[in-house]
Amino acid sequence: MTSSLLLAVIATTAAGYQATDQRQTGTAAFTVSTEAIAQANELADAQIEDTARLATDRNDTNASIAAVQEKDRQKAVAAAKAAAEARREAAKKAARDKARKALEAKKQALIANAQKDPRAAAQAMLGDFGFDDSQWSCLDNLWHGESGWNFRAENSSSGAYGIPQSLPASKMATVGADYRTNPVTQITWGLKYIKSSYGTPCAAWGAWQSRSPHWY
Repeated sequence: MTSSLLLAVIATTAAGYQATDQRQTGTAAFTVSTEAIAQANELADAQIEDTARLATDRNDTNASIAAVQEKDRQKAVAAAKAAAEARREAAKKAARDKARKALEAKKQALIANAQKDPRAAAQAMLGDFGFDDSQWSCLDNLWHGESGWNFRAENSSSGAYGIPQSLPASKMATVGADYRTNPVTQITWGLKYIKSSYGTPCAAWGAWQSRSPHWY
């Protein structure tokens, strides 16, 4: 009930009181009206406080809801970013795996074709022994000087055999029994020998050049 309505009720009550008892003095009527007004003011103040409290509670509730909604929004944004990043990483990994498989397939094809092109097979195998492409020209020169890249090359005086000119030829049997006919077996043995004896093809090539007659 609003303060204006309360005041109207009190005024009506006071008028009825005066009409009923003509002996009631003006002072008494005024006294009743003052008390009623005071009560009305108290009720009005209480109502104002309640209204203000309710408004504050609503504001607090709205603020809490907004905070929760913002937190949920931030979580959703973070989750979306994480999901997008995961998709990007998965795509990158898939691309790397695909490229790796393609390179491995190419390498295996070159190795399978080693009898026709032992140089390409040897270059593809460098990485298996920890050598990078910077070592290729040294290896190419070294084995061109030793055997001309002929997997059946044999030194008539010493008996050195194959692309790396293993002496004796039977040393290459540690890699495979087919060492006389398989360039891959010879290349594998030759690269192992170079790594254990010289460290790198370029070091072996340097040693080969410094000796006369040439050997490594």
